[in-house]
Amino acid sequence: MPHMLIFGLGYTAGRLADRLRSEDWQVTATRREETDNAIAFDDAAAVLAAIGEATHIISSVPPSRDGSEPVLSQYGEAIKAASLEWTGYLSSTGVYGDVKGAWVDESAPIGSGRRRARSQADIGWQALREDVRVLRLPGIYGPGRNPITRVQQGKAKRINVPGQVFSRIHVDDIVAAVIDSFNGPAGVYNISDDLPAPQHEVLAYAAQLIGVEPPPLLSLEQADLSASALGFYEENRRVANGKAKRLLGWEPLYPEYKAGMAALVK
Repeated sequence: MPHMLIFGLGYTAGRLADRLRSEDWQVTATRREETDNAIAFDDAAAVLAAIGEATHIISSVPPSRDGSEPVLSQYGEAIKAASLEWTGYLSSTGVYGDVKGAWVDESAPIGSGRRRARSQADIGWQALREDVRVLRLPGIYGPGRNPITRVQQGKAKRINVPGQVFSRIHVDDIVAAVIDSFNGPAGVYNISDDLPAPQHEVLAYAAQLIGVEPPPLLSLEQADLSASALGFYEENRRVANGKAKRLLGWEPLYPEYKAGMAALVK
């Protein structure tokens, strides 16, 4: 039986765990603290035992606030020495920084934007083993976490920054990309949909789907965003996904946001 060890059982990794278990995989996962379905990240004996038993390992753990990479810091040597069939890391397309709305593929330089710690983690995982697949992800949406929910809850701010677009990806398309990469070559892959789009258009469509008025269109100044939220609008890029399609045989089930959100409503 194949055995996946997941570092960081969050939203996306939890969806992956459910899919693998449905296909008769053994899945072990870590969280900050022990739960019914995960071992504590700092329980070194349990984690090292799981590394020794796993056939596949993936991490979705982001860098710490101090910029360090916790999985590599605590368990990198054990993962490097383990007998594994596959190793994966869920990174971010934020590593590309701002390119003024241009398209970026995996050959683009990284480390110039606000995600410097993530860039260093990305590089660290690439260097760890020859079998590593680094999947760089844009904004993630799916069941329970999507623009429709934010509109329903009255938490959505529809902001118009002329020329600004964002790439995004449905969580189930990430899961499919991870599974497709099991038999694909090691390397770095952008996992995004085919249609980067302005945030305000996505929210307007979300409102249309559920039959409500869209939130008012605001300028960036009127939106009164936090410093963290403002950071998203300081970078503008379109993420190309052709490499994953060519080398992994991956095709997004939801190639643009309208298809993904319509499926959520259904």
